[in-house]
Amino acid sequence: MSEPSAPEPPAPAGDPRPDSDDLPPLPGLWAPEPAPLGVEVEPTGHPAVDAALEPLAALDGAPTTEHAAVYENVQQSLSTILTALDDSDGDSNSS
Repeated sequence: MSEPSAPEPPAPAGDPRPDSDDLPPLPGLWAPEPAPLGVEVEPTGHPAVDAALEPLAALDGAPTTEHAAVYENVQQSLSTILTALDDSDGDSNSS
C-alpha cells in the first residue's frame, strides 16, 4: 500500500506565478467559435452533385467538430452519384 502524498506547501509571498485573472486571453487559434472565411461552393452544373455539395456551404464558421460528419455524408453522396453514372454508362455500352 502506498503512503498518501504530503500536501503542497503554500506558495511564498513573492511567488512569480500569476493568478488566473492576470493571464492574457488565449490566442485566436483557440477561439471557441471559428470566424467565417467567406468560402463559397461553386455550382458544378450537375444538379445531383450541386445538391450533394450544398452542406459544405454551411460549414463556413461552424465548429470543426461538426465538419467530419458533413464531409463523410458529402463523400458518400458523391460516391453514390458516381456509381450511378458508371452504371448508366455501362448499360448503354452493352446494347
